[in-house]
Amino acid sequence: MKFAFLAVIVSLGIAGCSSMDSIRTENRHRMAGLYTGMSRHEALAVMGTNTIRSSEGRLISNPYRTKLYRVPRHEFELLLYYTDENHYHDAITDEELTPLVIMDGKLDGWGWSHWKALWQKYDLSLWQRGQHH
Repeated sequence: MKFAFLAVIVSLGIAGCSSMDSIRTENRHRMAGLYTGMSRHEALAVMGTNTIRSSEGRLISNPYRTKLYRVPRHEFELLLYYTDENHYHDAITDEELTPLVIMDGKLDGWGWSHWKALWQKYDLSLWQRGQHH
């Protein structure tokens, strides 16, 4: 509980102008406070939900993007945070984001390798295309 309070205080500290690099660094740093089994609400408290204006003038929301997948008996939500940089373009792509995988309201893990393992385990490609109802 103390860590969640500290995370909120830290997030208020960077809510002003920050460089893109400091936003990525802060998001990676906050991930050290995550643990599997924590609630979605707790994970959001650790990672933050603020929108930051970078010193370069860009608005970065936390999470940057979300995705929802429903399959029989399970619901998966990806909370994607901006953590990496790709110098090839100006747009922020999925490869620059790290997913927090919320399964049935609890943090199941994070990172693309974790998500890919769940994707295969539950054969989510079928459900994403809407082949089953």
